[in-house]
Amino acid sequence: MRARLKSCAVLAAALLAIPLYYVAPASAATQLCVATDTTPVGGGAYIAQNNIWGADTPQCITVDGTSFTVDSAGHNNATNGAPAAYPSFFKGCHWGQCTSDSGLPVQVGGMPAVTSDWSTTQPSSGSYNVSYDLWYDSHPSTETDPDGAEVMIWLNHRGGVQPAGSRVASGVQISGATWDVWYSRMNWNYIAFVRTSGTTSVDDLDLRAFTADAVSRGYIDNAWYLIGVEAGFELWQGGAGLATNSFGVEVGGPTTPPTTDPPTTPPPSSDGCSAALRTDNAWNSGFTATVTVTNDGDAPLSGWSADWTFSGDQRVVNGWNATVTQSGSSVHAVNANYNGAVPAHGSTSFGFQGTGSAPGAPAITCTAR
Repeated sequence: MRARLKSCAVLAAALLAIPLYYVAPASAATQLCVATDTTPVGGGAYIAQNNIWGADTPQCITVDGTSFTVDSAGHNNATNGAPAAYPSFFKGCHWGQCTSDSGLPVQVGGMPAVTSDWSTTQPSSGSYNVSYDLWYDSHPSTETDPDGAEVMIWLNHRGGVQPAGSRVASGVQISGATWDVWYSRMNWNYIAFVRTSGTTSVDDLDLRAFTADAVSRGYIDNAWYLIGVEAGFELWQGGAGLATNSFGVEVGGPTTPPTTDPPTTPPPSSDGCSAALRTDNAWNSGFTATVTVTNDGDAPLSGWSADWTFSGDQRVVNGWNATVTQSGSSVHAVNANYNGAVPAHGSTSFGFQGTGSAPGAPAITCTAR
């Protein structure tokens, strides 16, 4: 009996001498199907979101680390309107939900280097874009809609979709590629950079350079803050098979803002106004359009006028919220008596119906009165 007890004691001592290791189970992929579903990834450095916001149609994504795949999507939104969803990753803050240790917010005037790598899979069906979404606010954080600007960077798109607003510049060179620039005034300034030659991946994309270009055009203020960087797919129709294979954002580096090529159109005057035309509807013999007038100054406007020249056979039939007249191909619009006063950095709009083909995005001269 003693020998047996001794042998058991020796065995126990031997077992105590052997180092024990705990092997954690591999992280399981997570499927998100509820419209507002989110999940942290990368130790909380990023958050994945299903983000169905523009429709009631179903969508599921499977998230595995810093990759996700759109498993199914039943969307069928009109391509001339808002998208149904934006499944995506984000770093920083999105409507009050924030990642950990993001390095954001950063003030635009002293922005460090902000770069991103992103690899995607893009199916040949559906209507969608492959886009970054950068958000700027006048405060370091916000629980609601950011009040500054939204910068979208479209790496690719298919199915006849296009950004909101009007194209204000073409052939802009940023971060080793050529881009068209679009602008619209919403509750914030909306700026979209559309790559003229689509791609499925980027390495060290210079997000600070896009910010600097928008600053040079008067759309972003150096006193504002970049509060969030998102990357995903705006879906209008379908979307199953779209995937983020890998994604990352780095915040840090020198605080000297980069130099960028000058904009192809002059920035709006700091003490005047700017205007942009958007075609709302078009048919074989005519169209309707909206012109948004923005006060770019720090003082209110008491009145404004807008002038542009059609490049084709377009003729104005009637207008609303402004007096719109045409002589030859030149069009002149003057505010109505109820919308001439525009607050600092505020905006108003007017519309008109025309005959002929849709006019595209003519350059508009806005004059403060």
